[in-house]
Amino acid sequence: MLCYTLDLFIVISSDEIEIEALTQTERRSRMALEAWLMDDSNEDQRLPHHPNPKELLPMDYLAELGVLYWKLNPENYENDSELAKIRDERGYDYMDLLDLCPEKVSNYEEKLKNFFTEHIHQDEEIRYCLAGSGYFDVRDKDDRWIRIWMKPGDLIVLPAGIYHRFTLDTSNYIKLMRLFVGEPVWTPYNRPQEDHPVRKEYIKSLTHKFGESIQAH
Repeated sequence: MLCYTLDLFIVISSDEIEIEALTQTERRSRMALEAWLMDDSNEDQRLPHHPNPKELLPMDYLAELGVLYWKLNPENYENDSELAKIRDERGYDYMDLLDLCPEKVSNYEEKLKNFFTEHIHQDEEIRYCLAGSGYFDVRDKDDRWIRIWMKPGDLIVLPAGIYHRFTLDTSNYIKLMRLFVGEPVWTPYNRPQEDHPVRKEYIKSLTHKFGESIQAH
């Protein structure tokens, strides 16, 4: 009787562990970064602008454009060994925090308009969402807008030379960590920038990936 009871206990415990593991996997998949092709509507930029029908893009699609992504624990960013490893391996030695919301940013609507102007940078743009949410939009190889919805725990790296823009969503709040290699330079180069050396280098990298000429738009 004792052996039977012990065996039964072991079986039940194994099932519980397996169920818990599946639950954690499902939770992690639900927390994955969401990205989609935007519609052509001129409605409020803070709306999702999902296409009809709604369809999320795989992470491989973003990777082909040079966009990198990690899912981290935003509640432990000050002591996160995974974040420290990423910073060390990629040389991100500069860091600051930015709260974006109407209460904390003067001329909020004007700033949001500036963020939403299409531009490139000479260096990577690295952003880690610690709270709130917002959208980074990037152009794909066919010059279509891809909307990336950043939520707590999402860390993305946009490659130098990619056309992009940023806006908050309807929550009107996001807290971001900004990372940089060396002294930060926040200079945006508004489109068109087809003759900019960094833009040319980015287009060249896409040409190698897709094995065909990428037309400048």
